[in-house]
Amino acid sequence: MTRPLNPEVASAASLSLYQLFAKQVRRDPARIAIEAGAARLSYAALDQQAALLAARLAQQGCQAGDRVCILSENSALFPVLAIAALRLGVVVATLNWRLSERELHHCITLVAPRIVLVSAQMRHRLPADGSGATVIDAAEALAPATPEQARAAAGLALQRRDPEEALFIIYTSGTTGLPKGAIISARAMLARLLVYVTDYGVDGDDTFIAWSPLFHMASVELTLGSLLLGGKVAILDGPDLPAICDILESEPVSNLIFFPGMVEKTLAYLRERRPRVYRLKKFGALADLFPPHALAEMTALLGVPFTNTFGSTETGMPPASAGRLAPGDAAPDLAKTESLLCDIRLADEQGHDVAEGEPGELLMRGPTLFSGYWAAEEATHEAFAGGWYHTGDVFRRRPDGRLAYVDRRKYLIKSGGENIYPAEIERVVAQHLAVREAVVVRAPDAVWGEVPVLVVDAAEPGPSETELLALCARDLAAYKRPKRILFTRGWELPRNGTGKVLRDAVEAWAQCQP
Repeated sequence: MTRPLNPEVASAASLSLYQLFAKQVRRDPARIAIEAGAARLSYAALDQQAALLAARLAQQGCQAGDRVCILSENSALFPVLAIAALRLGVVVATLNWRLSERELHHCITLVAPRIVLVSAQMRHRLPADGSGATVIDAAEALAPATPEQARAAAGLALQRRDPEEALFIIYTSGTTGLPKGAIISARAMLARLLVYVTDYGVDGDDTFIAWSPLFHMASVELTLGSLLLGGKVAILDGPDLPAICDILESEPVSNLIFFPGMVEKTLAYLRERRPRVYRLKKFGALADLFPPHALAEMTALLGVPFTNTFGSTETGMPPASAGRLAPGDAAPDLAKTESLLCDIRLADEQGHDVAEGEPGELLMRGPTLFSGYWAAEEATHEAFAGGWYHTGDVFRRRPDGRLAYVDRRKYLIKSGGENIYPAEIERVVAQHLAVREAVVVRAPDAVWGEVPVLVVDAAEPGPSETELLALCARDLAAYKRPKRILFTRGWELPRNGTGKVLRDAVEAWAQCQP
């Protein structure tokens, strides 16, 4: 029989994320926590700003569990709100300003916020949604305190928080349908930070460059994590390559990522500057998204291994992000290494484990997992069926234990009874040095049901169809080879907020081509 936890034991074991941050404030109050352009906030100043914002939110009726949306470019407002939320117990929902008005309206009404914080730059993006939320300008939220506000902030009680309660709602950047709100708890946030510490050696001496949008987990996760460790967060509003390289040359950096759509520009700048990296502990993201020759050149120019990751908003860095590719290595084998703090299975459509070498959907358990989708019980039940999180991604397990990525299950093309995964074709075509990006989509076919169509973004002079078909004939079974090849020729591949190609839009474009 399990005994109830002794209240004194429970109290001693209940260390909140705010208390971890407060420890860093006490340890070195003058240490720089946030650097955003000309603005610098020490740990003490950040704590004071967060306490003041928490008091302002409380004066507007915010209580523990209420949602506060933020719609802003990258700025100090994000970490100030995050620390204020830890104190007050509210849930922060980060709005993607790249979304359409309809999508933003959906994201706001989905979580029924008490407050929406909006910057002057993004005010025009805020829908007139009639949600009933109070709108507060960022300038007002970060304004100097009046004596009355300072007293209210000083007297604000710290809210105790269950580790399983929602801390963030991060909207998924899916390629179809309206965004879903992934619930990230304090438990998940702390476990994700531990993965950075154990797998990559991140610590309080590091600087995190938060250049990618802070509405996404790629930035907000390690922004808060760095502050819990006592590190510094350098906030940039976008990929300012000179500023990024200045930091790389002068400070120890914890993590740096680039997205596929910016590789050509990044390489051109790195070739010219040839930065001498001071120290970079983690560099890279899902290697499968990049042409192998681009990976090899980028890592050679920086002199840093590429972290061959596989994770998501729902999982954090797990389940398979512990592997690295050597600098200058254009290895065609991009198999993943399983992360710590998780357990995984590969299963067929009936939920049975597949044999080694057979494709199966990756299912995961572990403390880094999100807590379901906000106000979406059916989607949550489907995602966690059988007590495992279903990633929707297909892998094969190698004899050495590594995991070879196949593709998203929903991208599967069924042609004449055979299964074709677009990523297999894309990886082959990406070997051509003139190919910037390759995307395979489906097209209806009277004989085979559906067939693969290859869409290529290439440098000029680009490859010929004959060259690409020869590559495919060398490495792919006949039924997997694309039945049609289209070149973008100036048409820009559409992307979501994290740089992933919107396949539905590419498929629609391809079907309209003569």
